[in-house]
Amino acid sequence: MLKVAIIGLGAIGQRLIKNFTEHPEMEIVAVCDPLEELLNDTVQALGGIQGFADYKELLEKAEIDLVYVAVPPKFHFQIVSDCIAKQKHVLCEKPLANSLEEAESLYKQAKEKGVIHAMNFPLNYSVGNATFASYIKKGYIGNLRRLELKMHFPQWPRAWQQNDWVGRREQGGFVLEVGVHWIQQIQKIFGPVQLVHRNISFPEDASLSENGILAVLELADGTPLFIDGISQIAGKEEVTFTAYGTEGTLALHNWSDLYGGKLDNDLEKLEENTPVSSLIDELAKALQNKDADLPDFYDGYQAQVVLEGLRN
Repeated sequence: MLKVAIIGLGAIGQRLIKNFTEHPEMEIVAVCDPLEELLNDTVQALGGIQGFADYKELLEKAEIDLVYVAVPPKFHFQIVSDCIAKQKHVLCEKPLANSLEEAESLYKQAKEKGVIHAMNFPLNYSVGNATFASYIKKGYIGNLRRLELKMHFPQWPRAWQQNDWVGRREQGGFVLEVGVHWIQQIQKIFGPVQLVHRNISFPEDASLSENGILAVLELADGTPLFIDGISQIAGKEEVTFTAYGTEGTLALHNWSDLYGGKLDNDLEKLEENTPVSSLIDELAKALQNKDADLPDFYDGYQAQVVLEGLRN
């Protein structure tokens, strides 16, 4: 069995616990969080495994193969650096770090030590997103004319994610929290992007994260990518990614519901039938020295290059 430790047991950290525990080759053997009640509840739910309030103690005492780091972004650098120094393989939440310099350093550290350095970008394992990429590759829309990413949030932070840092400018905001997923996907499917122009707005309270953004980016061939984001509005949440081509249109609604249509036709729901693996399956392969489809710290760094341009 491959032994896993989780550092950070908040809403994000809890999400993968079920995936790890249900995998036949993975075993969670230790968890860490400074909140005593949350730590104790998780330890008991997992059958009385090792629990630590201090991640450094976990790294010293627990016998582990992989550490899943699911703490807020500003803590990524030190914790991941310490994991790498202990020769532990790492799965890190997005964004990779809280600055471009930190992200680059983590990638270089992991590469130098030869440890697995994976990022949790779940859209890579979504059937809808995989089918979208397959349609693009097959030429369904013809020549690409433009890309559009729409991120509209009536409430930010979202109701299920009421953590103080998520709504703060230092390490939160929807551009970072949500945009990072799509920037990574765009770079994976369409190649590098660079910022041309952006207009970003913030509330009167300078400590709070952005409440609006309009941005223009370009692919290497000059194809435009438009980003339209806004929060604290009436209506329903909408996250949509659309590709317009000379022969048709493809769109992912609500993150992963795939719609498409040829010219002069309405968009219709398309069958999502591209087989995908799972993050945990791919981690297991990598830990057993097998070929694996895992976004790594380099992918995280490349996404962060774009995100820092959008935010700063």
